[in-house]
Amino acid sequence: MKKKYTSSDIEVLKGIEPVQKRPGMYTDTSNLNHLTQELIDNSVDEAISGHCSHIVITLHKDGFISVEDNGRGLPVDKHPEHNVSGIEVIMTNLHSGAKFSNKSYKFSGGLHGVGVSIVNALSESFQVTVFRQGDTQEYNMVFSNGDIKKKLSKKKKSLKKKSGTIIKFKANAKYFEKSSIDIHQLIKSIKAKSILQPNLLLELHDEVYGTGQSKYLHEGNLTDYLINSVATSEIIPDKGYSGNFKSEDYSIDWSIVWLTDNVEMIQESYVNLIPTTHGGTHVNSFRTALVESLREFSARKKLTPRNIKITPDDVMKNTSFVLSLKMINPQFAGQTKTKLQSSNISNIMTSKLRDSFEIWFNQNSVTSQIIAELVIKNAEDRINSASNSPKKKQLRNPLLPSRLSDCKTKDISQNELFLVEGDSAGGSAKQARDKKYQAILPLRGKILNTWELSSSKILDSKEVKDISTSIGVEPGSSDISNLRYGKICILADADSDGLHIATLLVALFTKHFESLINSGYIYIAKPPLFRIDYKRDTFYAVDDKSKDKIIDGLNIDDKNANLSITRFKGLGEMNPTQLRETTLSKQSRKLVQLQFSKKNIDHKIMNMLLKKKNYTERKSWLEKKGNLAYFE
Repeated sequence: MKKKYTSSDIEVLKGIEPVQKRPGMYTDTSNLNHLTQELIDNSVDEAISGHCSHIVITLHKDGFISVEDNGRGLPVDKHPEHNVSGIEVIMTNLHSGAKFSNKSYKFSGGLHGVGVSIVNALSESFQVTVFRQGDTQEYNMVFSNGDIKKKLSKKKKSLKKKSGTIIKFKANAKYFEKSSIDIHQLIKSIKAKSILQPNLLLELHDEVYGTGQSKYLHEGNLTDYLINSVATSEIIPDKGYSGNFKSEDYSIDWSIVWLTDNVEMIQESYVNLIPTTHGGTHVNSFRTALVESLREFSARKKLTPRNIKITPDDVMKNTSFVLSLKMINPQFAGQTKTKLQSSNISNIMTSKLRDSFEIWFNQNSVTSQIIAELVIKNAEDRINSASNSPKKKQLRNPLLPSRLSDCKTKDISQNELFLVEGDSAGGSAKQARDKKYQAILPLRGKILNTWELSSSKILDSKEVKDISTSIGVEPGSSDISNLRYGKICILADADSDGLHIATLLVALFTKHFESLINSGYIYIAKPPLFRIDYKRDTFYAVDDKSKDKIIDGLNIDDKNANLSITRFKGLGEMNPTQLRETTLSKQSRKLVQLQFSKKNIDHKIMNMLLKKKNYTERKSWLEKKGNLAYFE
């Protein structure tokens, strides 16, 4: 007998319960960097508003993380509507804060009013200490998993001039893949904020990862930072080019250098000191203005050959820049705030930047001609590479592969392609997918090792040709204007064979579709290797380490407890419902974005793994470190 669907089946999540139910919708659950960054951003907002000059971040030995500032201190008086302290309102309610208007903060990053409440919701211990200037008392409040453990209390102090907030938390490990910090990424972020906000002292006290105590107080400008970042390369001009605009509603600061060699470019953007790693409207405006002004200069000086049309890729290939925008009420793509979506700033930014760039190019004519020649050479190389490809005609107006189960929408901001290992898994994936947004391309067997082959040669492989045709991009081309999907996801078994197939696909995209990785379109899906059933609950683990962590978290005392562990031999063993819940659903899946490392070691690693002549080096590496390998 089918169960009736009634009103009693409807759940209403209150307060911060939605965060605990679906943490991946609110934060990055791969590590604790985003939680820590949320607290730092709140303190930085105080600095932007002129109320804070000193921030201390401490990574404690006992697993706690604390952020202390000398800002105004969180409000401790009672909220007029909720009749509880301002601290309690902020910590226990989503979308609460003082940044929805411009009364307390003009420029800020924490606009959604959810950041600090997310940290509280996902922490087994969350402690708040507040000092208010002119107030002789210290205020304390303690939470556990979002619930009040110790109500707001106060004790006498003699620090009349002290003000600020200290937040100390210990994340609940069950919500995160790793209860750790990417220390290098954290240091980079702290350093960037010190550069972008003059006269702000940031301290990092690291008791865990061995970096010790560090202080960051930048007295230079963006150009100093950029030139130091590309110190090993020859740059044009030798002192860089920087500029800024300011108004009541926004401020724009930038610095640019052009590199003569083909190394990885530094292209960083920020909004209210928050790194926008996926760009957005401010970066688009910056790029458009730069491209249009350089085209105009080249045309006026008659530098551009008749058969050449300069593209944005030609211009940006040798360009390193840092762009910092401060604006009222920025709109981000999500809570992680990696991409700006504010359209209201786009036209004015493009116009002002284009005027500034055109003036600089004309005032620095000799230097600008050198830059223009670099760009024109990039365009010529692109055209020659395309004309020398014998397979080019095959991909013009191609018929899509018969094995491709395409999605209905053509909107690449929404649709996704999953490259699935095997027909069996492909069949389950087709049933599990959202047909509107998700496409499935099953791959038969291990694809060709393309690492040592030319981009024109790899199209002889039917599997590679099907991938290229499906995504709408030619191997070796920087032109992605015909790209058909906003996410291209590698979905292979979680075992060693699956990892091998995933490695071959990573090699394919790294060597022959570099532009897709640089633009953030390639992802690796992490399907579970284990299913864990305990009593009425079901858990999934991607590897042995995750499995052991889940089991330890269950605190099973009874040796005869009803615990069942199933190891999936492959994706084909998972039914469509399981595959949807664990791997395809946007609410619960785990995707890792494929990115190039900052240390330029990716090609070295791939050479060692896939180059035929490196057999001895590969064997030695496998003997020493093969047992340490894991899928991340």
